[in-house]
Amino acid sequence: MALFIPPQKKTLTRSVPVRTLSHEMAQEADLPGFRFHPTEEELLEFYLKHVVSGKKLQFDPIGTLNLYLHDPWELPGLAKNGEREWYFFVPRDRRLGGGGRPNRTTKNGYWKATGSDRKIVRLLDPKRLVGLRKTLVFYLGRASRGIKTDWIMNEYRFSDNSPLSKDMVLCKIYRKATSLKVLEQRAAMEEEDARLFQASLQIPSELNNLTEPQVPNLNMDWSQDLLWSQSSSPWLQTLTPSASLLNF
Repeated sequence: MALFIPPQKKTLTRSVPVRTLSHEMAQEADLPGFRFHPTEEELLEFYLKHVVSGKKLQFDPIGTLNLYLHDPWELPGLAKNGEREWYFFVPRDRRLGGGGRPNRTTKNGYWKATGSDRKIVRLLDPKRLVGLRKTLVFYLGRASRGIKTDWIMNEYRFSDNSPLSKDMVLCKIYRKATSLKVLEQRAAMEEEDARLFQASLQIPSELNNLTEPQVPNLNMDWSQDLLWSQSSSPWLQTLTPSASLLNF
C-alpha cells in the first residue's frame, strides 16, 4: 500500500533590497569584504533625500556630525565606516539663507571652495538635475596665509529650486592621491638629506685624524745676529743722525 504524502506548500523567495535591511542583515556590514561605495546619484536621491524627508533607515551607514568642530584628520575616527572615504550628514550653516558665506573654519585651519559647483544628473535621464556638488580643500592656518593640504571635501546638496529641505548637506571626506612624480621627488629629497647627514657624521672623525701642524723653531740668537749685521753695515753708518739715535 503506497503512502500518501501531502504536497508541501511552496514558499516564494525574493531578494531583499537595501531599503528593507533587517537588524541582523545590517550586522553583516561588519564582516570582512563589506565596502560602502555609493554613487553621487545614490548619495543625493537615496541617503540625503531620506534624511531631509524625516525618514530613518534600518541600516544607516552615515552619521550626523558638525564636522567643522573637528580637523579633517580627526574625522576618520568619527565616521561609522570607511577606509579611504568618510561620509557625514552635516547641518547647513544658517547664514547661507541670508546670502553670506558659511563658516567653514576649524580649530587649526579652514575649508576653501575651489571652482564652481558641479551639477549631478540622473544616469538614465541626464536632463533631470539631482543636486549639486561643491569641492573644498583644507588649509592649515588662517585665511590668506593658509598652507594647502591634501584633504578634500565633496559637499552634496539639493538645488535651490528643489522642494526638498536645504537644512542638511552630505559631505564626503578623503585625501587626494599623491602623484608618482611627487613621490619620486620626495624620495630623492629624503635620499639627499640622508647623504648629507651621513657626511656630517664623518667630519668629526676626519678632524681627529689630522696631524698637528709643525711650527718652525726660530733661533733668537740668529735673529739678533742678523739685526747686528744690518746695523753695522756701511750704509747705515753713513746715516750719522740715525746711528746716534740708535746708540751704535
